[in-house]
Amino acid sequence: MTIGLPRMHLEPGERRVFLPEFVAALVDMGYTVILEEDYGTSISLTEEDYRTVAPSIQFAGLEAVYQQDHVLVLRFPGDELVKTMKPGACLISMLHYPTRPRRVDLLESASLQAISLDTIMDGSRQRLVENLASVAWNGLHISFAELRKTYPQPGFDNPGRPPVRVTLLGAGAVGKHVIQAAVAYGDPELRDDLLAKGVPGVMVQVVDYDLTGHSGIMQEIFTQTDILVDATQRPDPSQPVIPNEWISWLPSHAIITDLSVDPYLLDNTPPVVRGIEGIPQGSLDKYVFTPEDPDWDVTVPHGIASSERRTVVTCYSWPGIFPKRCMAHYGKQLKPLLRRLRRKMYGGLSMQGDFFERALYRGTLKYWLASQSYAA
Repeated sequence: MTIGLPRMHLEPGERRVFLPEFVAALVDMGYTVILEEDYGTSISLTEEDYRTVAPSIQFAGLEAVYQQDHVLVLRFPGDELVKTMKPGACLISMLHYPTRPRRVDLLESASLQAISLDTIMDGSRQRLVENLASVAWNGLHISFAELRKTYPQPGFDNPGRPPVRVTLLGAGAVGKHVIQAAVAYGDPELRDDLLAKGVPGVMVQVVDYDLTGHSGIMQEIFTQTDILVDATQRPDPSQPVIPNEWISWLPSHAIITDLSVDPYLLDNTPPVVRGIEGIPQGSLDKYVFTPEDPDWDVTVPHGIASSERRTVVTCYSWPGIFPKRCMAHYGKQLKPLLRRLRRKMYGGLSMQGDFFERALYRGTLKYWLASQSYAA
């Protein structure tokens, strides 16, 4: 049973690759592992680093890697590479079935098997492959760094300033980490430094999704907000949580922190828009947009209201800012799941298996399609 591990080519700033220890674990499970040439060089790892712990691995070109029985890559590699996979092969990636119906159609039409890492869940619908703490901490780390630049007199580091007010939209899986990260400025060393100087700390106000429809209440909250964090999971992604005009209520120095990172997919039926209307979509190459940034108009589709602007901190993949730490985390989560896949194979997965098999089955394309047929 072969498994190909390609690099991610979507943007130059994407440096994440699975670490040698994880690759060695795949070999121990019985997989024949084929890595793309130059795998690991993005984080200063060499071919020798991988061969030292897993001598049997092979290196090959991109096309050959995508011809294996399984292809494991953290982010969806793009339609064209998926089309090169052989029928019956299994793509293991963050596939986001609920918001990517065209992607689901592509996988079906190409006769591929698929396991979406973001829908591998336990019986309580808790994800087993996630890095939500890093989403919150990395996003807030950058946000407070930007707030230090925009904060008015007497200055962010001045003991005479009031507490920083963070407004959190959404109280779900990401939100709980946001609270912990926010009160520490996203950076424990910065917190210790400011505390030693006697600088007041941070106040976090949590706004549930159900409250966001009340404009009068939201206006009062926004006028007292230094950092606005979107960590909502909307029931209807075709509608924004915050209309663009409401951004005008925020102080001019305020930072908008986008942790939901839903894309603009206007060709979808229904379309998908961002939770905060009119903000750009960032990447690992660029995740800070000031109001006067010319790239704002490049990333926001024509026809989306975006006249009201504040500095926005947004990234398609927040954990990727610190790639080695991120991939060590994912590797630990994936080991028991890929061990079950090696034993049972895709066709043998079912809801009658053990904990990890059931969770893995919930991530399969066949489970998703069956659930949609049942719902219809």
